[in-house]
Amino acid sequence: MHRRHAIRSTLLLLAAVAAASTTSVQPSSSLGVPPLLAGTAAEAGGRPVDGIECEVRERLLFHIHAHLAIFVDGQRRTIPRGIGIPPPRRITSSDQGPFVVGDTCYYRMHSHTADGVIHIESPVQRTYTVGDYFDLWRQPLGPDQVGPERGAVVIYVNGQRFRGNPRDTPLTAQALVQVDVGSNVPPQGFTFPPGL
Repeated sequence: MHRRHAIRSTLLLLAAVAAASTTSVQPSSSLGVPPLLAGTAAEAGGRPVDGIECEVRERLLFHIHAHLAIFVDGQRRTIPRGIGIPPPRRITSSDQGPFVVGDTCYYRMHSHTADGVIHIESPVQRTYTVGDYFDLWRQPLGPDQVGPERGAVVIYVNGQRFRGNPRDTPLTAQALVQVDVGSNVPPQGFTFPPGL
């Protein structure tokens, strides 16, 4: 009986840790990890968003990756893993750290890790945007707001300033997208993990 109780307690603890790591718990900045811009508690839950469906299997006619970095008042913010992967989720290990996989469906654009890499895996070729990604995340995005943060917004794509509406910023193959809120940060580089 004692062993069963210990096993059940351990399983409940592991489930709580896994759930917390993909919801709104912020990483500790004392560990060198920037705080989250926003959690995933309000994210899309499986219904189509902006014409983007959530499918049981990823269909890869069109398969690219982009990177999103966000700075608020000059300080980097972490983008949570698991955007576009509705609960229930599982966390596995990868070369990039904890890796989220879904048990119900995947939106055609999603993130497995907290490094800012966005996976776009679609049965149709179309232009996906940063606005689409924020809509899946259920966070606001506009010329003066990024998630819960307000201030002047500056966007860079591959080191060049993007002059349009932040929502319209295209996510193309290997695009490096940087969103600055409040103060302008010079474009920062990023190296995609091998295989992406």
